[in-house]
Amino acid sequence: MEHEEKKTPTIPMTVVVEEGHPMAGLIESIATPPRSGDLIEGTIIALTRGKVYVDLPPFGTGLIYGREYLNAADVLRKANPGDTITAKVVDLSGRDGYIELSLKEARQAAIWGEAETAIISQTIYNLTVEEANKGGLILSWQGIKGFLPASQLTKDHYPRVPEGDKDKILSELGKLVGTTLPVRIITADAKEGKLIFSERLDEEETEKASLVDKYQVGDVVNGEVTGAVDFGVFVKLEQGLEGLVHISELDWGLVEDPRAMFKVGDAVKVKVIEIKEGKVSLSIKALKENPWKSANDRYKKGMEVTGVVIKYNKHGALASIEEGVAGLVHMSEFESPQELRETLELGKSYPFVIKLFEPKDQRMTLAFAGKK
Repeated sequence: MEHEEKKTPTIPMTVVVEEGHPMAGLIESIATPPRSGDLIEGTIIALTRGKVYVDLPPFGTGLIYGREYLNAADVLRKANPGDTITAKVVDLSGRDGYIELSLKEARQAAIWGEAETAIISQTIYNLTVEEANKGGLILSWQGIKGFLPASQLTKDHYPRVPEGDKDKILSELGKLVGTTLPVRIITADAKEGKLIFSERLDEEETEKASLVDKYQVGDVVNGEVTGAVDFGVFVKLEQGLEGLVHISELDWGLVEDPRAMFKVGDAVKVKVIEIKEGKVSLSIKALKENPWKSANDRYKKGMEVTGVVIKYNKHGALASIEEGVAGLVHMSEFESPQELRETLELGKSYPFVIKLFEPKDQRMTLAFAGKK
């Protein structure tokens, strides 16, 4: 037999009572009626097929039914009359006058409330990375999917890729899928369903900013190589701060693979050439004499020189006439790229004539002098 229906009581009109009046205490003791969206606590008084009745004194009876019942079916299967539950008010004048309730929305509200508390307390959660995209990582917390931006990763997990190549960033971030990271919540917006995580601690950010402030462009520092990658070398300046020596700043000569020049643990002297957005850019070649400056005294246009072919590119071949000074042998001198490569082999020396020489701009064009 279904529970006897109870109608929502009529909410009395507001009465103004002067302070000290005998009715003042009684008026203050009257509970404020709930509003749509409020969380309210009540006692289960009956469970029927697809419906749960909740006693909400002194406001009447609440009802969980339909989609809201299905959404909370797993929880309600274990519920019994007499259990106290917290639900969210969906409609004060719901079906047949009952106050319509939602357990799922109440749970969601509680979770978002917990998230806000976690932000204040900086609670650390160990969460598993579920997905990766070009901007960061996707993790779930309490059933809510959240986002961990790449910028909020620690230096150990930050994708070190040249010039922000998005495809390479995605590839590096993809390696973290399935791993567990210690993170904290930094943004929780229930209305937009936005949950943002960070792997960094506020203290770490503050400390890093403080460390960066100690340096200025032009400073020369002794550091230690912490990593060598395709696009350069990472150097630790001091505990908690490292900078990047881009491949173009490693040496005046052509550098094909930074790993062949530097190993982790190598001691190096570097020069600070840029500080931007908390990132420090370094140079090693800036501490060496620029060979193009003295080359102006030794070479001139029309001079025949001997050069070693060091690289092919889409325009032709690069030939080095001395360490750090190289010129382009243009593809137009040959009938095809294949002929150029067959004529000028990598690592071999050939005679060239300087066609263009602009040492200030570090530009030089060579003509192959051995071609018939």
